[in-house]
Amino acid sequence: MITAVSLNPSIDRTLTVENFTPGGLNRILSRGDNAAGKGINVAVTVSALGLDAECVGFMYRDSAPLFEKRLMLNSTPYEFIWCDGAVRTNIKVFDRSAGVVTELNESGKPIDEEKLSEMVELVTRHAEGSDYLILSGSMPPGCPSDFYRTLIGAVDGLGCRCVLDADGERLALGLEARPFMIKPNRAELEAMTGSRMTSIQDVKAAALKYIDMGVEVAAVSLGAEGALITDGATTLYAPRMNIEVKGTVGAGDAMVAGLSAGFMGELDLEEAFRMGVACASARCMAEGHRGIDKTVYRAFLDMVKIERV
Repeated sequence: MITAVSLNPSIDRTLTVENFTPGGLNRILSRGDNAAGKGINVAVTVSALGLDAECVGFMYRDSAPLFEKRLMLNSTPYEFIWCDGAVRTNIKVFDRSAGVVTELNESGKPIDEEKLSEMVELVTRHAEGSDYLILSGSMPPGCPSDFYRTLIGAVDGLGCRCVLDADGERLALGLEARPFMIKPNRAELEAMTGSRMTSIQDVKAAALKYIDMGVEVAAVSLGAEGALITDGATTLYAPRMNIEVKGTVGAGDAMVAGLSAGFMGELDLEEAFRMGVACASARCMAEGHRGIDKTVYRAFLDMVKIERV
């Protein structure tokens, strides 16, 4: 079982344009509202791969039907701590011509200490029956920056491996609890190190520093340049696949889902990496927030090129 935690769910409003012009007039080609948040995305993607997954987190009553529909359509069980009001809305402007997304994200509603204590209890209870616990995404206002560290510490000793996909202080503090795997992107890695990553060797050197800090696996998504993964003993690089990108929202979450699914299946580093890259690539081939196509995903497994670096 893979349990994904969603502390700050969102409605992602994706606007597709052609040749996005900042400060100018941009005509919208299509619009879609989707139940999202990194934890939601990871859980439904793992379910799409045919593995057992569940989602726990905070949910807001006014917006719940949209989220419950997405989770039920993907046969993904869930348990929420209920809050009043509506979830935040994130605007994703997808420039179809360039294949890039500009994001405008709301912060969400504040969470009080009582609900945070309830969340620790909820996550701990579900972790007892899980192989992997995925902690990803932003936190709502009122949630301390070290809350991921708190959750990782709370499940220590339960036999559940923790995967952390966060940025900034949330990542820095979470690292102190030594999660099994982290998955920063290039921007997050550069922010943590304070330096530009101009080569794959730069990325490798930065990723290896996390291994020295006690992380067992560090995976780095590099957008148009592909992805890198290391466990200290072996470092692998996968160039971007030559595919038509229809959307990049959720690609990083799909990579986390594929990697976690691979490790849960006791695959080695290379084969788990292959699953993660194939899963992320299949997500880029899907428009909006449609789930990955398993036929496309399986075809991509044989197409992923992996190099040792």
